[in-house]
Amino acid sequence: MADKKHVKILENGVEKWNEWRSENPKIRPDLTRADLSYRILDGADLRRANLTEADLTDSILYQANLCAADITGAKLIGTNLCQARLCHAHLSGADLHRANLDRADLTGADLSEANLERTILVGTTVSKARFTRCRVYGASAWDLDLTKVKDQSNLRITRDDDPARITVDNLEVAQFVYLLLHNEKIRDILDTIGQKGVLILGRFTEKRKAVLDGIRNRLSLLGFVPMMLDFQRPTQRDFTETIKTLAGLSRFIIADITNPKSSPLELQATMPDYMVPFVPIIQEDEKPFAMFRDLRQKYGEWVLDVLEYDSVANLLEVMEKAVIKPALKMADRLLIKKAQAIRKRHVRDYASWR
Repeated sequence: MADKKHVKILENGVEKWNEWRSENPKIRPDLTRADLSYRILDGADLRRANLTEADLTDSILYQANLCAADITGAKLIGTNLCQARLCHAHLSGADLHRANLDRADLTGADLSEANLERTILVGTTVSKARFTRCRVYGASAWDLDLTKVKDQSNLRITRDDDPARITVDNLEVAQFVYLLLHNEKIRDILDTIGQKGVLILGRFTEKRKAVLDGIRNRLSLLGFVPMMLDFQRPTQRDFTETIKTLAGLSRFIIADITNPKSSPLELQATMPDYMVPFVPIIQEDEKPFAMFRDLRQKYGEWVLDVLEYDSVANLLEVMEKAVIKPALKMADRLLIKKAQAIRKRHVRDYASWR
């Protein structure tokens, strides 16, 4: 059981607790099986604390320090551990159902067989962490660097009452497979993106934002799924990869190339690698950047002629006739071309002895 003196100090508030920890650095707090539920423990110094089977249900431990703490078998149901430090913490078998681990540091933590059902893992540091045999049904895993995770094998993505025990070996894949299994529409969504997805590229100032919004709204009204990408920040490797990924999912691409000073790198990232219809539009009296002519000559088979517009209203009025129909016609033609068999030659066609 917990040391009653330690529990009493913690009950007096985080400030008093942290002062005591500072004055007694060699004492390891014993909070075994302590009832710490529904407590506000923001910033609490719980380093090396023994929290085995403690109840921290719905407590708030924002930016708390639990490095090297033993939290084996503890209840952290609905606990807010946002930005908490759990480096090298022992969380084996802990119940983190609905816990918030947003931007928490789990470096080297052992979460073997922990319950992570519906747990929020957004921007969480998981380097060298162990997730062996965790239950991750409904977990939200975003922006995780899984390259240095020590073990994420046998993650269970089904509920306890589900007779099928499905496991995967990757936290982010677990989330995706969960969506496939439990969202009847997800398979249709994947098909819809390929048939209706339209990538909209452009670098728009506040003054010209109406162009971007107008195109997006008109596409939506016509049953398409617009995906907008505004080039406000410098192009970086991951940004370019994002463009290429979205381009590969699109039925066709619309790009406003009005600003001649904008970097052509975004267009270079899409045109050469994907046979996707490309619809360039430009404000009347403006000129495309110099490199666009070269791109048009090289990849003109899937690049439509530049469409000039004098006003947003006029552009939107002819969207279906001047943009969508030509793009879809080109998409169908490219689809046929991609399906064509490879043409072959044989040496006998050139031999004198045939």
